[in-house]
Amino acid sequence: MTDHFAIAKLGALDLDRAAALHAESFGPLGERTWTRQDLAELVVLPGVAGLLLQVGGDDAGLAVCQVAADEAELLTLAVRPAHRRQGGARRLLAAVIDHVRKSGARTLFLEVGVDNPAARSLYEAQGFCAVGERRAYYQRGHEPPADGIVMRLTLI
Repeated sequence: MTDHFAIAKLGALDLDRAAALHAESFGPLGERTWTRQDLAELVVLPGVAGLLLQVGGDDAGLAVCQVAADEAELLTLAVRPAHRRQGGARRLLAAVIDHVRKSGARTLFLEVGVDNPAARSLYEAQGFCAVGERRAYYQRGHEPPADGIVMRLTLI
């Protein structure tokens, strides 16, 4: 992991930038993206944390996770197209894992599209394994919905 990445906590003043980042990352795929309001309602929930990946002071990525008791879920991980394949997603995922582990989680879950081999490869490289499937989980505009794979990482 290179040291030109910085991780910052997502704060109330970052919500517009975070929503724009999410839209740029997922909008071209036809997925519903999170608005500023979505993020504002989410980050005030118990156990929710947002992290911003910055490169040279620019917002490059976003992750949002939630911890409840001894389980956590990665709700989203997005990296701007211009910053992909540079190790930022790996760095952001490592920060999420560190955060949820310190928050007492023993397992971390996520969903990823069956049609997203790059993300699946990232998660598998970090030790996640498939434990389930969600039919028609990802609604993508006018295209047929894509199935999601539920993945788990044991943290202890």
